[in-house]
Amino acid sequence: MGICDAVAVAKILNATLVIPYLEVNPVWQDSSSFMDIYDVDHFINVLKDDVSIVKELPDEFSWSTREYYATAIRATRIKRAPVHASANWYLENVLSVLQSYGIAAISPFSHRLSFDNLPSEIQQLRCKVNFKALVFVPHIKALGDAIVHRLRYPPGETEALSSDYLRVTTDQNDKQRPQKFVVLHLRFDKDMAAHSACDFGGGKAEKLALAKYRQTIWGGRVLNSQFTDEELRSQGRCPLTPEEIGLLLAALGFDSSTRLYLASHKVYGGEARISTLRELFPLMENKKSLASSEERARIKGKASLLAAVDYYVGMHSDIFVSASLGNMHNALVGHRTFENMKTIRPNMALLGQLFLNKNITWLEFRQAVAEGHQNREGQLKLRKPKQSIYTYPAPDCMCRA
Repeated sequence: MGICDAVAVAKILNATLVIPYLEVNPVWQDSSSFMDIYDVDHFINVLKDDVSIVKELPDEFSWSTREYYATAIRATRIKRAPVHASANWYLENVLSVLQSYGIAAISPFSHRLSFDNLPSEIQQLRCKVNFKALVFVPHIKALGDAIVHRLRYPPGETEALSSDYLRVTTDQNDKQRPQKFVVLHLRFDKDMAAHSACDFGGGKAEKLALAKYRQTIWGGRVLNSQFTDEELRSQGRCPLTPEEIGLLLAALGFDSSTRLYLASHKVYGGEARISTLRELFPLMENKKSLASSEERARIKGKASLLAAVDYYVGMHSDIFVSASLGNMHNALVGHRTFENMKTIRPNMALLGQLFLNKNITWLEFRQAVAEGHQNREGQLKLRKPKQSIYTYPAPDCMCRA
């Protein structure tokens, strides 16, 4: 999303964009660059008629480095761009720097462009970047295609998974009927669990461990910490646990015959935590079960590339559902909306209240879930003021029929 905004700001300023540098996230610790994740030549080519983009700075600006800006206050460094700044802010505060020095380095840049009151051509350019220009590098797409193929055409029980599995079985798969599958994005890692400040039933020891982790990563500055667990759940602020998302899917009619692809990083609590989900959906798969260690070698230990594979598979599934309303959920909801694909958006507040009710019967739960998700199963939602164009691309980026 930041990359899309960078292209838009370059257009507003009539400036050349240098391929953005990606910060290393303190939680994921992944140093993957733009070119490690995205096909840079495709990116530049698709946008060539909109914005001039270069892979690196010309020699005359080689002095403009991260080290240069880290040692002193520099006139070419823009570090006070407000969150959701207007186009006029950039014209009034950055254009003069560009005209004086020929270069402007904007950092930080997360969420630094407004979603409202922008020319339609800028809004449409943001969507063009997001949905057309940003495609993954070939090896990510190849691994994603292989995983999707194996979900559509599952191997027989006697077939061993190997790196040449796809090539060996292509002919016989052509004669099979492709199967449908659901991608479940289970963002239930230690990072999410700690940041939510919710109680996940692990007792005093778990609460202390998560509180310590919050202190280490965010200095204890987490908004949710001021609320009780009951308040957080009733407001829909808690990510769904593996057990809870399993019950949601079951209440919506999915059963043991459903092919489920689990898109996740490291599940907090490990395999034991997802055992109930696996019992409900025995055909559940993930990257490790569908791709050999040799195939996964280039993405091993790289959170951004692992997420890229899951995103790619998520864009090729029949249905997508997420257990938490984070960036992955928002990005896929928007992209699948743009491509007119079905996405289930969990009613987090309703589910939080239902799970707090210890006396509810299965029949009552199933009925409440069905009623609460009637308008959350892929219907088009128009963007409201202040909402992200990347999550709600209509009507800014989609034609009116």
